[in-house]
Amino acid sequence: MKFRAYIVEDSPTIRENLIETLQELALVDAVGVAETEYEGKRWLAHNDDYWDLAIVDLFLKEGSGLNILESCRRRRPDQKMIVLSNHATDDVRWRCAQLGADAVFDKSTEIEALVDYCLKAREEVSH
Repeated sequence: MKFRAYIVEDSPTIRENLIETLQELALVDAVGVAETEYEGKRWLAHNDDYWDLAIVDLFLKEGSGLNILESCRRRRPDQKMIVLSNHATDDVRWRCAQLGADAVFDKSTEIEALVDYCLKAREEVSH
């Protein structure tokens, strides 16, 4: 069973590499992408049945990933919100958790942990 991810990341290079890595190593299909807060919030709100996982960067071309997190607080319990950022400090992790993030990963050092998280989350849904 494939896991469906929506990715909010404004860097095309990072986004493409992330999609490729998740497809290959975690069997995660990217069902859509956004570069801005508005696009991300709008898609997630109107496509509730089409995603299992949202991966959100905090600093976007326009807006903030924090606002996307907050807008998805009432999602289904099986839908996971993940933050992937270069600014994954303790304070940022705490704030993201308060806004409903299921996990926070550092882009430069925790991609393997993100893949492991996706594999585990996919396994939980399939049981």
